Amino acid sequence: MNLGIVIMTVSFVWFGSEVILARLKHSLPSDERFDKSSLRVLWITITASVTVGVFVGTQHIGSVGWGSSVFPIVGIVIIVVGLILRWVAILSLKRQFTVDVAITKDHRIVKEDIYRFVRHPAYAGSLLSFFGLGFCFANVVCLVVIFVPICAAFLFRIRVEERALSATFGVEYDRYARSTKRLIPGVF
Repeated sequence: MNLGIVIMTVSFVWFGSEVILARLKHSLPSDERFDKSSLRVLWITITASVTVGVFVGTQHIGSVGWGSSVFPIVGIVIIVVGLILRWVAILSLKRQFTVDVAITKDHRIVKEDIYRFVRHPAYAGSLLSFFGLGFCFANVVCLVVIFVPICAAFLFRIRVEERALSATFGVEYDRYARSTKRLIPGVF
């Protein structure tokens, strides 16, 4: 089995699902929008980081020589686990999920399912997938170039979203935020 083809196929499915979400799940005109260009920041950062990261990865700058055949397999597994986590989170939100930060009509704070453990499981899944993508190249520089800027963009997005939720739901959201971590259960 050619791991390069598997990585490309998984990446194509991943990218395709994100494009479909971006086309279908924008907020409605009746929703209150708080995005502050965070969606644009995410797309620009992801595009630049992945482009440069893949280039670096194919140039073998910072390659890990030992066990390099295991890295792509582990990376693919991490990508898929991240995608599953993201989709479970999106499906748990149902119609409340939008790609831009918005408060929908009849919005409520979802505290059940995966949201019992972390406040932003969809972002955690995305970050896990990007970590897996960088990991596929068995290259430290590639992993850093892909993951660090994208992580920073998601942290900006999380800050925007949490301000919107706190402004809308006040004490209820603040209580929920104190009882759960942002991305990693029990850690952060």
